[in-house]
Amino acid sequence: MPDPRLFRTELAKTLALACPIMAGQVGQMLMGLVDTIMVGHVGTDSLAAAAFANCLMSVAFVFGIGILTSVGVLVSRAHGARMDEHKQVILRSSIWLAAMIGVILATVMTLTQPWLSVFRQPEAVLTLAKPFLAILSWSLVPALVFISSKTFSEALSRPLAPALIMYLGVALNVFLNWVLIFGNLGAPALGLVGAGYATLISRIATMTGTLVYCVRVTGSGLSVLLPSLLSLPTLQTLLRIGLPVGCQYLCEVGAFASAAVLMGWIGTAALAAHQIAITCAATTFMFPLGIAQAVSVRIGQAVGAGTHELVRVIGFGGLCLSGLIMLVFALVYATLGHPIANTFNSDSAVVDLTASLLLVAGLFQIADGVQVTAMGGLRGLADVGTPMILAFVFYWLCAIPVGYIAAFVFRAEAVGIWAGLATGLFLAAITLTTRFWVLTGPGSKFAALILPAERSTSL
Repeated sequence: MPDPRLFRTELAKTLALACPIMAGQVGQMLMGLVDTIMVGHVGTDSLAAAAFANCLMSVAFVFGIGILTSVGVLVSRAHGARMDEHKQVILRSSIWLAAMIGVILATVMTLTQPWLSVFRQPEAVLTLAKPFLAILSWSLVPALVFISSKTFSEALSRPLAPALIMYLGVALNVFLNWVLIFGNLGAPALGLVGAGYATLISRIATMTGTLVYCVRVTGSGLSVLLPSLLSLPTLQTLLRIGLPVGCQYLCEVGAFASAAVLMGWIGTAALAAHQIAITCAATTFMFPLGIAQAVSVRIGQAVGAGTHELVRVIGFGGLCLSGLIMLVFALVYATLGHPIANTFNSDSAVVDLTASLLLVAGLFQIADGVQVTAMGGLRGLADVGTPMILAFVFYWLCAIPVGYIAAFVFRAEAVGIWAGLATGLFLAAITLTTRFWVLTGPGSKFAALILPAERSTSL
């Protein structure tokens, strides 16, 4: 049992790092929310096209974000070990890796346009979605470079500047939406396409600001970003850690997307209630996600510094904090389900079903908060292969089959689908927490992942 004073001290440090990270996560959500609200004033078809395009984009974006979590693992260890020169090597490699991933994903999204009809969307929606998606796809490049730079800064325990830059980007996006969507200040009214250009420009701005900040905090010049100095071992290590996490994220986002498809089989009211409830759940999920990222960074720094005895203290402090925060949200959903649902929709059938889903959401969010924090702790230990396999089991062999059986065999319908998701998340929370406990037992030592800077070889 750790010293209670040490536990409280480490918990306070984790919370201090997590708060700005959480603020940055909320900022990411605000950009999409603002786009949805402003495009909604153009027309129903434009709103449907934006929703369809963003659904496709989110899968690619989440996969890219998963790969780039490896940046935080390497940088936090280098920072803990005071390897300043190697941090510059990682910065350069991570930025170009993010750009390459962005180009590949954008190219794939562009090439899939002729086959979008397989999703059986109305022709009016597809007509509007295609040019919007073409612009939005290429915004993945600056978006992922921003994510890489943001993760780099957070791993140095400097999360505030990227969060502020993110909010400035949101403000710029609102202004550009006003100008380009509606044709203000003499600009042509571009509608949904205008929202695409606004997002692209805003993401370029946030990328530039965060990159400049990272170059400044590493004490290097812009020459540190030259591709001719790329480190092949660092790129390989980033991919070795990041690809399993990207696949792990795909398993989860794919399961929730499949749940939306199953809701559509039940009916329009079920799909509407699901959309409202999942929006609420995604918003509150930003809090444990921020804690998970802080836990991952702090564990990486502890491993890099050789203070292995702090790893379990940091991890379980974060788990307790996430569980407590999500318990509060669970109580809010249980007691205020109907008022929350009423703010989104006035249809009594949708409101009643949303309130029921929010009750289930409150329960599974406790598990979701714990599992994402345990996953963050394991990522800080560079334990990514086994969690990737477990994620497939939790979501595709447990959550979706259980949800399908509960919904369509036992006739629980929408609530049954969410009960399936809750089952997968509770299994994930129990298993990943147990794995973290086992790997961080007394006397545990954790292998270094980073090469000394002087041993890095250039491409």
